[in-house]
Amino acid sequence: MKNFLIFILLISLFHHCKKYSTEDPAITSNPSFEKAKKLKNINIDSAFYYFNIAKNDFLNKNDSIGAARSLVNMAIIQSDTGDFYGSIETSLEADKYLKISPKNDFVNNLYSSNYNNLAISSKSLKNYNDAEKYYQKALETTDKEEYKSVINNNISDALILQNKTESAIKLLQRLLKTKDSINYARVLNNLAKAKFLRNTNYNAIPELEEALRIRKVQKDSLGLNSSFATLADFFKNKDKTQSLFYAKKMLDRAEKNESPDDQLEALQKIINLDEKNYSKYFNRFQKLNDSLQTARNKAKNQFAIVRYDVEQKNAQNQILKTKTFQQNIGIAFLILALVVGFFWNEKRKKNIRREKEQEKQLEVKNTELKYSKKVHDVVANGLYHLMIEIENNPDINRIKILNDMEKMYEESRDISHDRMSEVDFHERFGKMINSYQTDDQKVIPIKYVEKIWEKIPQNTQSELFYAIREILVNMKKHSDATFVALKFEKDDNTLRITYTDNGKGIKNLDTQRGAGIRNTENRIDTIGGDIIFEENPNGGLIIKITIPIHSKYV
Repeated sequence: MKNFLIFILLISLFHHCKKYSTEDPAITSNPSFEKAKKLKNINIDSAFYYFNIAKNDFLNKNDSIGAARSLVNMAIIQSDTGDFYGSIETSLEADKYLKISPKNDFVNNLYSSNYNNLAISSKSLKNYNDAEKYYQKALETTDKEEYKSVINNNISDALILQNKTESAIKLLQRLLKTKDSINYARVLNNLAKAKFLRNTNYNAIPELEEALRIRKVQKDSLGLNSSFATLADFFKNKDKTQSLFYAKKMLDRAEKNESPDDQLEALQKIINLDEKNYSKYFNRFQKLNDSLQTARNKAKNQFAIVRYDVEQKNAQNQILKTKTFQQNIGIAFLILALVVGFFWNEKRKKNIRREKEQEKQLEVKNTELKYSKKVHDVVANGLYHLMIEIENNPDINRIKILNDMEKMYEESRDISHDRMSEVDFHERFGKMINSYQTDDQKVIPIKYVEKIWEKIPQNTQSELFYAIREILVNMKKHSDATFVALKFEKDDNTLRITYTDNGKGIKNLDTQRGAGIRNTENRIDTIGGDIIFEENPNGGLIIKITIPIHSKYV
């Protein structure tokens, strides 16, 4: 469960910074920053955009504190919407400007807020050691006792997640001295949790029920969610009925709190406890998880686009300013025609050199993309294929694994020379297909004989190998198929391969063309072939590949 205490501290620190900014005349006024603050709780996309604009404005005025402040708020927005990697990247950029800023109470609170955000994102990515480290730094940079209490409790939570229960218990016992009832309930709940994780026979019920009672009295909605989660965990191996009761309580509270992460955690608990209704809750979990991931990916992409657009506009403004300056210089020195002509000529030469340099960069980029595709085919899919083979065949011997790894090594080494050797291709292709077969997932090659590959050029063989492997990798990842058939047919002019499975297929096949489909289509196109994706009338997917044996592309 995403620790709600972290958000309380984050919000508190943000408001503290906000208050300081209105009272400190040293803080540079910035209209974009003020607009972003007003939009922060209304439209986060627009708020993120204006914080980014404000950051660039502050930098243009050499205001490192203002730039850091804008970046911290951008990082908070990213973390709140699930873009945790992006949030860490933005917070680290903020840290760079904080380090060159003059130290005062305002900057210290910015430091604390930024470290706290780094801890949130690290914890959400299950990097609990990093979370503990950043919470410690947040603790060191704040002088507010109420914040220190909350941060210490978050540190204890990070320690528990790392199974450092002894350290967590020592810290929490010191925190029990707090006079604030809500903080006391948080500490008591975490202390009980640490104790029963250290000793499964420990009776944590009195402490857990006391924490729950306080939270009910205080109407601490987020705290109640935390108590229900802890009680569900405590009863998990003691009384499944009680555990299920509290897991459902947690789900109900998480829905009222509109917390999708807590709903997912509650559903995971229920799925493991309620066997009769497993399907209902699993489908609910899957639907919510897919929706949440889609929303987070959309937000992540949107933030990347916003940053790109802002940086592009900033670059264009800089170019415009430069051009305006050059024009003014030209007007001022019109009488010096020869001098102006000289500089114009030099500028023209410079533009020619720049265009040539851009052409070279484009050529390098195309080469990089070419080799990136080959690395994906040979190394990425090769490694996934090897993982599947090891998973499906636990008794696979060490020599076989080493041979396969040596094969990938040889192929990856040959990428830069544009040569990919294929020795015993028929056997290798067949083994690749068979490696995806398990007891629960049958993969059957039909009419697959060695003469299939006669008169088929080597580069066509290689492209078909990678295309079929791409299809099988995607099948393994996404289809949930239990039966897969690969039928091979050949006459004097054409090689045909028909893939059929009974999986969940691809919804909206005519409009939904993912990267996997496009990659496979491009690969078949490069060897002059055709590929068709169809819905299986009996459920699943059908892929028809047709390769002319005497293609002009071969």
